[in-house]
Amino acid sequence: MTLSPLTFSRTKLDFSSMLNKRVNEYFKSNHISRTGNTEMVVKTLFMFVLYLVPYALIVSGIVTTSWILILLVVLMSLGLGGIGLSVMHDANHGAYSGRTWVNTLIGYSLNMIGANSFNWKMQHNVLHHTYTNVHEEDEDIISRGVLRLSPHAKWKSIYEFQHIYAWFLYGLMTLSWMFAKDFARIVKYHKTGLVKKQKASIVKEWFILIATKVFYIGYIFIVPLAFTSIPWWQILIGIFVMHYIAGFMLAIIFQPAHVIDGTEFPLPDDDRMLENNWAVHQLLTTTNFGNKSKLFSWYVGGLNFQIEHHLFPNVCHVHYRRIASIVRNTAIEYGLPYKSAVTFLDALMGHARLLKQLGVKPVVE
Repeated sequence: MTLSPLTFSRTKLDFSSMLNKRVNEYFKSNHISRTGNTEMVVKTLFMFVLYLVPYALIVSGIVTTSWILILLVVLMSLGLGGIGLSVMHDANHGAYSGRTWVNTLIGYSLNMIGANSFNWKMQHNVLHHTYTNVHEEDEDIISRGVLRLSPHAKWKSIYEFQHIYAWFLYGLMTLSWMFAKDFARIVKYHKTGLVKKQKASIVKEWFILIATKVFYIGYIFIVPLAFTSIPWWQILIGIFVMHYIAGFMLAIIFQPAHVIDGTEFPLPDDDRMLENNWAVHQLLTTTNFGNKSKLFSWYVGGLNFQIEHHLFPNVCHVHYRRIASIVRNTAIEYGLPYKSAVTFLDALMGHARLLKQLGVKPVVE
């Protein structure tokens, strides 16, 4: 990946100015904060209870019936996914609270469930949100292993079947983060200077990474092994199932937002400049889905309002539904696209279509 900065065009800045003015006016006129509220606190408590109560029941040894233990693992997976989608995501964007220490503390909930908040912020906030769908800049679409997620990535024959096998690999997402990507990423970000650029201490971040990994392995594996009669291999299967379910849910929420037919994958010109300004770039590379379902939106942390999230990442997701009409109407007014799939299923089908298209060998590479 090239770390020399890309620049965005200064065209259509009037759209950006007008959109920011209207959204700011919404919050000002309604006398509400852009960050979280009581709804956000209640949701946070719910997700933690959904994750921790089943865990407590498992390690207490009270529950010994196999099918109930399986049910508890499934509930933990829903809680794990909910913390990732609805809690840590806002906190690590600085949108959970107006207090930095609160965002930092809640952001570490990602470490509590096995991953690393510092790496996540580097990959997601710094790279993905800045250079969305830009080849070799947005790490979310960098083709690795057996997945090709950009039309500009080199083609391999195995990609012909990715629209079939990708769905099985998606469940490994959180396990990959936990045991491999976090270590590879912190090394990479240090070598490329991104850690220094963010004014972070590599020693501190390594300490936090290792300490929280040990803590996670301790409570998720060692504690059940020491305090229950569950065999070690069954504990490992339970951990795998929990992460596989959660990983699959997270992947199928994040992927259709950008890797879906109709979305764009802009490339910079020879002077390292992208064709559009940053806000317009987000409209071209991002798609909403399933916006009519309030329950779905509630669980996925408003990430089905992905356009609003990308344009206003420092706004808590509890406000996305209310500012969506402002964003949509302003985009239409300025002749810009506002991409949206009616249902979540439509978005998944669009993602599958693009996976298949990207698996076809290009006529000219």
